Amino acid sequence: MPVASTAAAVAKPPFWKIWWVAARPHTLTASISPCLVSYNAGISILPNADASAYFHIILKWTAFCMLMQLGTNLHNDYADFVMGADTDKRVGQARATQKGWLTPRQTASAATYVLGLGLWLGIGFITSMDASRSQSVSSSIFMTAIVITSIFNAFAYTGGPWPLGYLGLGNFSIGYAGLGDLFVFLYFGLVATLIPPFLYVAGPNGFDLDLFDVIQKFSPYAIQVALLSTNIIVVNNLRDRHTDVGANKRTLAVRFGAEFCRYEFLTNLMVSYGLVFVDWMSHSFQTIRLLPLLSVPLAIKEIQAIHSKEGALLNPHVGGSAR
Repeated sequence: MPVASTAAAVAKPPFWKIWWVAARPHTLTASISPCLVSYNAGISILPNADASAYFHIILKWTAFCMLMQLGTNLHNDYADFVMGADTDKRVGQARATQKGWLTPRQTASAATYVLGLGLWLGIGFITSMDASRSQSVSSSIFMTAIVITSIFNAFAYTGGPWPLGYLGLGNFSIGYAGLGDLFVFLYFGLVATLIPPFLYVAGPNGFDLDLFDVIQKFSPYAIQVALLSTNIIVVNNLRDRHTDVGANKRTLAVRFGAEFCRYEFLTNLMVSYGLVFVDWMSHSFQTIRLLPLLSVPLAIKEIQAIHSKEGALLNPHVGGSAR
């Protein structure tokens, strides 16, 4: 196992700040934003919707997404250290386990506890399916798969011996295999945005709604969120690519190089803004549909930054991509 930084361990921050660093709550925009988009889209897409019922679904789903995010962050703090990716040469923000502020056991246990709370919420979603509906069994099975895979992926994103080693999957890692971008696109984009309308339609309030039609209408917004969320991991991997090589972390930045990541970032933005125009045209050219274009100047600044900066200088732009 790697040795924690003893120098950093001497300058140990306050207890609350250590856990703040490990949990990385500043990243929660990646789990909250899809829920906000889903709520605002639902107001206009779901005909005659029970606004109160949908709002409560959004609140509970947002809590679930936040727990998945925090659990993933805590497990990443643990696993990147024990797998050798977080060393004294790290250029990203501080990591509590690598600094010696927390033991691997502490961060792994915290991740397990947080994801366990997420499982408790997930069971509530599964049992909320309307038993009187003909597709209630298939809806419950689908929601069970979503909950289980979300928790599994939180552990598997970085991997490590706990708990996957006990399943014979100690060497399995989504991030180390270069699948982190796909994971974020699917779970912090499509799943996070589309599950609230699914829960509404599959529940007692959505009896007269066609699930396929609702999901189809929500999909452009979900794709936009997915692409922008993916850009967070693109910048993260671009920053860390030199140290990731030494840990055999085969991210897309390591596999295909910096220029690939920069063009991936640009492409994701272009498609996202392109969908704004699609939405504008499909809603009779309503000017209000163009409001997302107000963020273009911010996007241009981020594009310029990732084309001109390296290493630790990219730290603010991981958060910039989240915004």
